[in-house]
Amino acid sequence: MDLKVIASDMDGTFLSDDKLYNIDRFYEQLIEMRRRHIRFVAASGNKISHLRTIFQPILDKGLEISYVASNGAASYDGDQLVHASFLSDEQLQKVIDWNAENPDSDDNFVILTGLNKSFVSNHATTEVIDIISEWYHNIEQVDKLMAADEKILEVTFLWKHADVAKQVKRLRQVFGDEVHSTGSGFGNVDVLAANTNKATGLKFLQNRWQVADDQVVAFGDNENDLEMLKKYPAGYVMSNAAASIQKKINLKTALDNNHDGVLDMIDKFLSKA
Repeated sequence: MDLKVIASDMDGTFLSDDKLYNIDRFYEQLIEMRRRHIRFVAASGNKISHLRTIFQPILDKGLEISYVASNGAASYDGDQLVHASFLSDEQLQKVIDWNAENPDSDDNFVILTGLNKSFVSNHATTEVIDIISEWYHNIEQVDKLMAADEKILEVTFLWKHADVAKQVKRLRQVFGDEVHSTGSGFGNVDVLAANTNKATGLKFLQNRWQVADDQVVAFGDNENDLEMLKKYPAGYVMSNAAASIQKKINLKTALDNNHDGVLDMIDKFLSKA
């Protein structure tokens, strides 16, 4: 395999359940990958600011990470924004109205994400903002969500108790292909512009780097990884993924996310190259 790109989801895949990874081991792998002109892409539902925080120890050592952030809505070659897919104002209003009318939305929380800021309602409590600030940086409270002063990459609904799959199904029934709805498995539902997912986000980087699909290895564990895992011949589902996800993907890692499953596979690919 003429390997050129290794793309990995973060939560439940690259990161352990404690949100950690073996920094020293990964650093040594990146050194070898750089020597062989192989790029690493963090392909995640997380926002770019949070992804950079995760890899700050690596960035501080002078190495580079590229990103497919916000479930494919923003693609970065290192620090350079390559492409962003935004919801239109009309789509954004429709999605917000849908949530207001959804009988299961009484106790959910809504976050709008732009390239630079995240927006929440003025009704959000300090306690809630403190909780989400681990993943969302530069949070701004607004009187009305439509008053956000940035273009919006995605709308995120956070539920404590609702069935995420049920909410995704409802959104897809209402909006069809007008927007893309996906669940993270952590009580979150993300709504993005049409035809926006990790695979499409990664494709913008592939085009920039002139990389073919059979030169990419991808790892993931959840519904929002499926487009990416199905697209690439070397798409691996994590052994810790839910059975319903595993049965949809042919290839599986030997080790789970708590035992360096992705790093183990990177070593195997580097040993074959």
